[in-house]
Amino acid sequence: MSLDALNLQVKKDLSYLSYGGSDWVQPYSHSDGHVYDVIIVGGGQSGLGTAFALLKERISNILVIDENSEGFEGPWKTYARMVTLRTPKQLTSVDLGIPSLTFRSWWEAQFGQKSWDDIDKIPRGDWMNYLRWYRQVLQLPVINEAKLTLIEPTQEGIHQLHIEGKGAPTNKLLTRKVILATGIQGGGEWHVPPMISENLPKQLYAHTSEPIDFKGLKGKKIAILGGGASAFDNANFALTEGVAEAHVFVRRKELPRINPIRQMESSGMIERFHSLTDSNKYKIISHFFKHNQPPTNDTFARASSHPGFNLHLDSPWLHVEPSNVGAKITTPNGTFHFDFLIISTGLLTDPAFRPELKLVEKHIARWEDRYQPTEEEANPILDAHPYLSPGFAFLSRDENGEKLLHGIFAFNYSALISCGISASALSGMKFGIPKLVSAVADQLFLDDQEKILTNFFNYKEVEFTGDWENERELVATTKHTDTEKETQ
Repeated sequence: MSLDALNLQVKKDLSYLSYGGSDWVQPYSHSDGHVYDVIIVGGGQSGLGTAFALLKERISNILVIDENSEGFEGPWKTYARMVTLRTPKQLTSVDLGIPSLTFRSWWEAQFGQKSWDDIDKIPRGDWMNYLRWYRQVLQLPVINEAKLTLIEPTQEGIHQLHIEGKGAPTNKLLTRKVILATGIQGGGEWHVPPMISENLPKQLYAHTSEPIDFKGLKGKKIAILGGGASAFDNANFALTEGVAEAHVFVRRKELPRINPIRQMESSGMIERFHSLTDSNKYKIISHFFKHNQPPTNDTFARASSHPGFNLHLDSPWLHVEPSNVGAKITTPNGTFHFDFLIISTGLLTDPAFRPELKLVEKHIARWEDRYQPTEEEANPILDAHPYLSPGFAFLSRDENGEKLLHGIFAFNYSALISCGISASALSGMKFGIPKLVSAVADQLFLDDQEKILTNFFNYKEVEFTGDWENERELVATTKHTDTEKETQ
């Protein structure tokens, strides 16, 4: 099958599902302009999959906005530096159960089934190319280079989105529902320990989420702080780009070896996470954080195969300061000098970190508002996460915020404790997106239920058009004739 043939197959498959039927949502009007039913913030894999799911539900008055240029949404062509995805290749995600929309169909249409059988994991660049095709073949309504800066609720139950960027059609958009499909960093901010940010000039370090001039580091000696998968991705990438030495520093005595996601994928936990008690949700994610995500075997093998690779276990950074050559790092095992530092310490989640939520974040319920863990299991990092509905909606910690937060959904990493990994990992998207879209559709329906029910009770359109009186006479005549025949 060619890619052109696959495109036709996608359209045929969707036609069998009556995809693209007329909307059921009641249109809204506003003096300030067009009102969208849903605006999705983020045009990466989560945003695109959500847009497709909404269209399947006959909700087409939607828009997707993304701050990046077209084809560079999400991390895959920006700060992600792994060679392949970490997810097993056979797991499906944003195809939402349509076989012709799977990555495998896209791959085999170009390279054949044998090529699919031969690859171990999905190459990172090809995943981005698949998402570009997915957006194109589904003709999803995406505007690029349009950044959300503020969500401003109005008295009419409509959210006014302030946006900027050269792709923005206007500086304000109106919508009934907002979905923050903003990825791993969308619920907080990337974390650089103050020991580093307060003691070093910015030109001496970068977080893994930032652009890094690896060409300018050719022949240099760098240090990477962190023991998760991204630390080894960056070590391998740096050494491949010509860095002389890459030293990975890990505070633990040994590397994490267990990936809890693999167990979750086969146990039903991802799809049924919403049914758990708060206590079990908290315990599960606390356990998840303790294990972290280890590097895949192939990622570690690639990084450690370079002569310039060095691993320092049981080596937390105790002090960091500038030196004549760059940065001086003190650990329990000695002092080291490096030209540049790469920080792979993840992120912190808290709605207070998000500028677009500054008008409403004080009302957003956190886990610390709704659940009190035992002293042994308490984790302040978890406590700061928003406490969401099973459908990813923000909930209010007070009555004053209920109307303000109504219609705002967080389909990003901040949903981890409330809804599991369904919004933060490819493994969970085929389960999370339908839950999200169902919740959004339910809200739209219930918001308009008075008008919808009035239309239902007033419905007078005639469907049966037979002439009952003539039909009754015809039946009577037929019975009389049959009776006469039986008598004769």
